[in-house]
Amino acid sequence: MQHQGRLGNLTREKPTDFCPQTEPLNPKAHADLERRLALDFQDSGYKHKAYDALSGAIQVPTESYDDLGPVGEDERWETFGQLHEYLEKTFPNVFEKLQVTKVNTYGIVLRWKGSDESLRPVLMTAHQDVVPVEPATVDQWIHPPYSGHFDGEWIWGRGSCDDKSDLVASLHAIDALLKHGFEPKRTFVWAYGFDEEAAGTEGAGHLATYLEQQYGTHGFELMLDEGGSYGTPYGDDVVFAVPALSEKGYLDIRIEVSTKGGHSSVPPKHTAIGILSSMIVAVEENPHEPELVRGGSPYNSTMCAAVFGPSYPSHIRKLALKAGYGDDEALHDLRDALLETFPRFEAILRTTQAVDLVQGGVKVNALPEKVSAVVNHRIAEHSSVRELQKHMTDTILPIAKKYDLSVDAFGVSVSAGSGQGGRVALSDAWGTALEPSPVTPTGKDDPYQILAGTIKATIESSEGYNAKGIVVAPLLAIGNTDTRYYWNVTKNIFRYHHLHENDRYNGAHTVNEAVRAEGWIESIRFYTKFVLNVDENL
Repeated sequence: MQHQGRLGNLTREKPTDFCPQTEPLNPKAHADLERRLALDFQDSGYKHKAYDALSGAIQVPTESYDDLGPVGEDERWETFGQLHEYLEKTFPNVFEKLQVTKVNTYGIVLRWKGSDESLRPVLMTAHQDVVPVEPATVDQWIHPPYSGHFDGEWIWGRGSCDDKSDLVASLHAIDALLKHGFEPKRTFVWAYGFDEEAAGTEGAGHLATYLEQQYGTHGFELMLDEGGSYGTPYGDDVVFAVPALSEKGYLDIRIEVSTKGGHSSVPPKHTAIGILSSMIVAVEENPHEPELVRGGSPYNSTMCAAVFGPSYPSHIRKLALKAGYGDDEALHDLRDALLETFPRFEAILRTTQAVDLVQGGVKVNALPEKVSAVVNHRIAEHSSVRELQKHMTDTILPIAKKYDLSVDAFGVSVSAGSGQGGRVALSDAWGTALEPSPVTPTGKDDPYQILAGTIKATIESSEGYNAKGIVVAPLLAIGNTDTRYYWNVTKNIFRYHHLHENDRYNGAHTVNEAVRAEGWIESIRFYTKFVLNVDENL
């Protein structure tokens, strides 16, 4: 899916050109090494040792919280030191033979120096932290959330899917390659953050700065982080793998209304809370318009599904092909059909907004003088922070005029009411505004081809594989990962988690998080194959 800029236009001749595919890629120079690794991964003793390693990591409750203070000032970070001790004891070969650097105390950097210093290094990441377990839900877990219990099929516990599975799988991959004497030509670096589930500022924020200082801007050939997975959404005959090549932007907007106080026995017609409520209603009644843009990630992933998905709805397939051949009316109808048929496109095709925090009032007989709400936004690939700010300002202005409020919109005074009724201020709640990410290129000579080929080869060679085909269909990540901090270290950022959708018991961030043990071994196989392919093909 070659992009021509973010909103590029495409001209195609054949339907398959709408979703170009690469061939499975297996190591050639390292073919014998990979055969030996395959025997290791099939061994029951090896598997159970690997399961034990993941189980032990899950048992360390490395929860990250939104209100954590800086490292060194908040003792809750200390649990990560316990995890480090466990990892170093479990993988002694890795921590002895690779260069180890600790960044901001708990960020881990592992550097495996290659023999050819002229080659740009490769970066792979994961995160050590997990979302907290809600105490009220503990009794709903089949097995305790930090038990790491292996029942013969599933490994249970918080982090089994997000993201200790990637963390431990990557360490197993390094350990296996070391055991067989692999010596890379290219330098490989692994960076493990520790607050991805919060803001990432203490972990990946510091790691990215350190790595840019060490290797320079765009000093890495590529980066692989957590992200999309693989499965059979359109029938069992074809496997779809969906690495994310871009992410939505992010902005929390605070709406703060200030009015005169007084005794609640003599109230105005509308208190500050009432005024704020009308603004919240207006925000929810004015959602952002969805857009499907040729050349954008949602469009490209749709074309892949339309061309290769056996059970993809025929009416949407027809619209997609018409749109692919340049029919603008069909493109408009395709957007509407996607929204009607697949609810997830409500979040994919538009900037989303969710009113998540409301504060106001201190006493029942005192009129509130300052009240606020925070609206969380995930900014669509085709939009921007500035466009979102304008949309919010335009939504709030009529209400401000109605109640005679002055308006400060993101530091700029905007003409509205006189201010006799009070003031409304719109602001970036925590200074975390983030534009939509750059889109990773997918040209025939780009590193993406190695990722796609490795994904195909790993799935194709997996035990029990019987599908008729594998399609790699890049998509847009609607959440935000640690990759937001790494834009300056490489232009080739891949967000992918090599795990089948059926190998996650109940997903992540909820009760009964668990990973199917046999399926998780495939993650280790993928990492080793990826390292070998990158080392001999880039």
